[in-house]
Order: sequence, then C-alpha cells, then structure tokens
Amino acid sequence: MDRIELLSPAKDLETGKAAINCGADAVYIGATAFGARESAGNSLNAVRELIDYAHKYWARVYVTVNTLLRDDELEAAGRLIHELYDSGVDAIIIQDTGLLELDLPPVPLFASTQMHNHSPERVAFLEKVGIRRAILARELSLTEIRAIRQATTLELETFVHGALCVSYSGQCYMSYALGGRSGNRGQCAQPCRRPYNLEDGNGKLLQKGKHLLSLRDLNLSDDLGALLDAGVCSFKIEGRLKDKAYVMNVVGHYRRKLDALLEGKKLRPASSGKVYFDFTPNPAKTFNRGFTQYFLHGRKQPVGSPDTPKSLGEPVGRVAKIERYSFSLDSKVEIHRGDGLCYFNADRELTGTTVNDVQGGRIFPSKGEGLALGTEVFRNHDHEFLSALEKSQTERKMAVRLRLAETMKGYALFALDEDGNEVMLSMETEKLPAEKPEQAEVAIDKQLRKLGGTEFECTFLRSDLSQPYFIPLGTLNALRRGAVEALLEERGRNFPRLSGEILRNDAPFPEQKLSYRGNVLNEKARAFYQRHGVMEIEPAAESGLEMRGRLVMTTKHCIKHQLGACKRFGGTQVVQEPLTLVDEDGNRYGLKFDCARCVMEVYFGETEDFSANLRE
Repeated sequence: MDRIELLSPAKDLETGKAAINCGADAVYIGATAFGARESAGNSLNAVRELIDYAHKYWARVYVTVNTLLRDDELEAAGRLIHELYDSGVDAIIIQDTGLLELDLPPVPLFASTQMHNHSPERVAFLEKVGIRRAILARELSLTEIRAIRQATTLELETFVHGALCVSYSGQCYMSYALGGRSGNRGQCAQPCRRPYNLEDGNGKLLQKGKHLLSLRDLNLSDDLGALLDAGVCSFKIEGRLKDKAYVMNVVGHYRRKLDALLEGKKLRPASSGKVYFDFTPNPAKTFNRGFTQYFLHGRKQPVGSPDTPKSLGEPVGRVAKIERYSFSLDSKVEIHRGDGLCYFNADRELTGTTVNDVQGGRIFPSKGEGLALGTEVFRNHDHEFLSALEKSQTERKMAVRLRLAETMKGYALFALDEDGNEVMLSMETEKLPAEKPEQAEVAIDKQLRKLGGTEFECTFLRSDLSQPYFIPLGTLNALRRGAVEALLEERGRNFPRLSGEILRNDAPFPEQKLSYRGNVLNEKARAFYQRHGVMEIEPAAESGLEMRGRLVMTTKHCIKHQLGACKRFGGTQVVQEPLTLVDEDGNRYGLKFDCARCVMEVYFGETEDFSANLRE
C-alpha cells in the first residue's frame, strides 16, 4: 500500500471536478438512487462525465449505493450497479449485504461505514466474502485501528474531516422512530442537531434547550502520520451535501498536509499530477462547528457542541470597545465589508450579523444586539476568501518529458508522462537548416513547452537533432498538440482499472444472533447471514417495527462526560440518574450509561416504555 489516497465528497459534477483539480485522488458521489444522502443524487450522464474527467489523472470515482434495500428495490439496485460498472466506475460503496447475493459485475465493493465496521472480527469477515475495502467507524482509536490492521489485509479507509454522526453509523434509528425517515435509507431528519432539555431521575431540569447530541466537526489533519502508521491507506473527507467552496478549501488543505508527509515517508499519492494553488487553504474559513479529534486518542476533551449546531467559522477576537454604531476587537485580524460575524449573547444564544463597513479598526455591523465587552467573535463568512475561491484558477498538472528527434522525412516528438506512459508523434515535412541556429533552438524550446491549457507541464525537454533546423511554429505546435492528445489516449488505454469478486462461502459471521440493529431488511440479506451461520435474525427497524422502548442510538459521546459528571474521567458534578432527554415536541428519550464499554445508549419512548430497558 505505497499509494495513499485522499478521498473527497462530491455532491455534483461541478464539485467533483473541483475536488480533482485541488488534488483529490478519488471522489465519492451519489447516483440516481440508493445513496445515504437522498438529496445528493446525480444522473448517470453526470457520473460518467466525472469518471472521464477523473481518469485523466488516474484518479478514481466511487459511487454510493449504501442504503438498506427493500425486496422490491434489489433488482433496480443491481441494475444500477451494472450501469455504473459499464460507465467505468471504480468501486461501489454498499451497506446492504443482500447485494452480495446478486449477480453483480466484477466491480470492487467497499463496505460503507454504515455497516458498523468497528471490530477486527467484523472487518476480517468482510475480507472473506470479497469486500475490497472497509470504511472504518469514526469512533475508533488508533489502538483499535491497529488491531483491525493486524486482522486483515483489506484496504482501510477512515474519515479525517467533516461532520460527525453522534451515533455509530448504521446504528441510529432516532429519525425513523420519530417520523419514519430512516438514516439507513438516506432520509435522516437529523434529530441529533435539535435542542433538548435534560432531566434527572427526580424530574429536575439540568439543561434547557441545549443541543446535547450535536457534535463538533472532525479535524485529523495533524494526525495523518499516525493514521498512516496504523495502516490506513485512504483519508476521507465527509460532505456530500457541502458546497464547492468547502470542498476546494478542505481538499486543498489535506493535499498540502499529505504531500509533505508522503515525501518524508517515501510514499506516493494514489493519482497523478501536482496542484498549483492560487489560494491558501484554511479549513477554519469554511463551514465548521469547531473542531475535535473525536476519540482517535481516547476520550479527552468533550466532543459536543451544545450551544449551537450551526457553523461558527474562525475566532477573530474579543470585543474590546463598543461605540454607538460600531465595535472594535482586541486582535489584528482584518475584518472586511461583507464578512459574516457571529457570537453568543449572555444567554448563550448564537447571534449573527453582517459587516456593513470597517473604518480604522472600527467594525460597523448590520446589528449588534447582545454584544458586550469581552464577547468572543467568530467569522463564519470570510467575504474575501470565498470570493478568491469562486475566482480560483487552481490547476493540476502531470509531469511530461519531451524529446524531439528527426526522422528520414521529418521530425518526431516523444512524450513520456510521470506514470511511464509514452507516445511518439511523427510528421513529414521539409527539413531546412537554420540560418539563425540560436533563435531556432529558442523557438523549439519555447513552443514545445507551451502546455498551458492542457493537463501537462513539461519538466524536461531534449532536442536530438543532428544540426539546428528551422522548424515553423505551426509544425512545432502541431507536434505538441498531437503528442498531448496521443498521451491522453494512451493514459486512457493504460488506466489501471480495479476488479472485484464476491466470494460465496460459509465463513462464519462473528455473531449468531442479529437484532433489528443487524439491519436485515430483505430476504437476500437474510439468506446471506443464514449461510454464514447466523441462527436468529430479527427484521430491520425499517420493516415497520414499533420503536417505543427500543434502543435508537449508541454513541461514544457521553452527556455525563460533557457535563463534568463522569467520575472515571475526573468529573465532580453529581447527577441523579436515570437521565432523560426531552425534545421540543415532548418526545422523551431515556439515557443509559454503559461505563464498562464507555458508551451512552439512547432509548425512545415515555418513561414506562424504556424503564425496563434501563434496568437490564
């Protein structure tokens, strides 16, 4: 695994191309249906165009078919995968094991993080049935990733940036329990971002209107080396709903970080070309809720963002002076007209404002309610930075070595790219000795190096002519253009397409009993698990199960830890359990703290519904 992949989201064709231009080695995108982000679908024509664009750089395109499927959807899903394979897709990301019972083309299959890839046993099993890559659970620590690496030779992909699902992926049923919108079917209503009251066992209100299940955003840009050493080969950025500016900025940031790291470790990117940025990437300047390393190094600081689920952006200073229509900050950060600022008022409510003008350090906001001396201010819309991104002409260039030679009847131009692809283009023309040798040589060098507007840059040029010749500019240009076209065609012919194969066997699944959390929604999935030794299988929640009283979320995020009430980690606050979350509509959720596993469980229903579960 000497080629390391930076993997970007793409909500559409334009965003996918931007990700490739900014250095992504691969992108993942939704097609017409069955993606875990239902609102981020794309036509097959758009996917094909993105594949053609990415493959020029030997970058790859993965398509998400990672929802649970009903019996009446399996045939359509299988047909879609065949169409995607015929279009040249490089892998399909799946969740439903029922797909492994279908007659699929030889396309590599990646196990979505929705399959709950959290243990060595589960990941090792995936390898035995023909999965090529496991997308690991976000909650894993470096120690747990190393253990998985020891148990399998599968490619391991891990999230390094973006929004975090508070529940173990694939194990959240909260949205479905509330209104039938299943996250496992791409329809999550994001109840984790809603405000909640927190009550203790005596009915006392501990927290009011706080976003107690909302997390900060992941940022592991300083941990890439440790993840490499742990055995990760693909670094994934979350965000198939994020806009083009976000993707360009974050991909650019990780491309720079990763390139510096790979050079020192004698590793290579998984695709070709060098990126020339005309902006300085900074992930704090696009959407973020504040950053966390989550549990990569174990449980450290609280990971929640209880005051708001919205983007804060970058901190720019504290209020040092307030005047009638303006205020000043205690920092030298330049604020510009058109910037968006936000801050928390005295009630910890997020307030936003637009900058109308800046004069000598005095900031004139459109509104300033709740501002006080010492208030911390954030910039969640950097007007100049986003304008630069919108106008960006960032380019990605592949290195090519050129050699000009003469033939019996004219000239030949040889082109060799950084991946070893080589072409020769010859042209018959009259060979005229140059009257001005030095000028002729300069003209040859200048014209053949003119690769602007193409995917290449000339890093070496040699002329093997027996004597200086006068070669017309039109001839040199035709040789150059023809060689570039031929080289792109040669790269297309030699593109290293991957293949996959489903292995149908009776390798034992790590568990012999599956509850609804096994996510078995169709008969093909049931047959799969039965062949692999599972004796008892409860239908998936989405089959129509009554969810009251049931576990709807399992999370490493712990509200007791967030409140400073976890004694194991030095908490001093005392709370009377059981704790209960209450949403704006009066729905109640019982909390159970499994301290042995260091996880929190969330149950749905009235107190009498979940109290029995809490006593178990």
